[in-house]
Amino acid sequence: MKVFTTGQVAKICKVAPRTVSKWFDSGRLKGYRIPGSQDRRIPREYLIRFLKEHGMPLGDLEDEAMAKILIVAQDQVLIENLRRELPVEQDFKVSVAASGFEAGIQAESFNPDCIICDFSIGKIEALQICQNLRKSSDFTETILIALLPDDGSPMSFDRSAINETFKKPFDAKLLADRLKTLISSKKELV
Repeated sequence: MKVFTTGQVAKICKVAPRTVSKWFDSGRLKGYRIPGSQDRRIPREYLIRFLKEHGMPLGDLEDEAMAKILIVAQDQVLIENLRRELPVEQDFKVSVAASGFEAGIQAESFNPDCIICDFSIGKIEALQICQNLRKSSDFTETILIALLPDDGSPMSFDRSAINETFKKPFDAKLLADRLKTLISSKKELV
């Protein structure tokens, strides 16, 4: 659990430290005092909650507070269904890539917590994306979810690079709920 001083919170919020002290003393910003001193400490989750409640930008805390999802797909209906079930208001930040090349670039710059790869873009390309990501030390902890087409033919491949599979068609809400569980076990979502 990361804890901030009033000075650190003041820098994050771009206000004077005295303003942060007033928020704390009035009870609007939760935290605790160090025993035997007047020093205040604000736990990360209380700060994030305070910033959201007051419509303030999260700044550097955004990466910690948001679950970042990269969707690798070309099916616009699928993408829109997932965007609807993974809204920003529920702490999801979604990015989309249409190809393996795009997925690699997005993964490097976006640094997602989870990558959802639609195998409808092509089994070989989708497997290549998953395997390449797993080879990189930057993405060993990234959750990889494969969306498999239900075209009647059995799909056999090495699933060691993939955390979970969903067979299409599937309930986007069910996938969103599963993502929340997987990501919150990986990082603290407020």
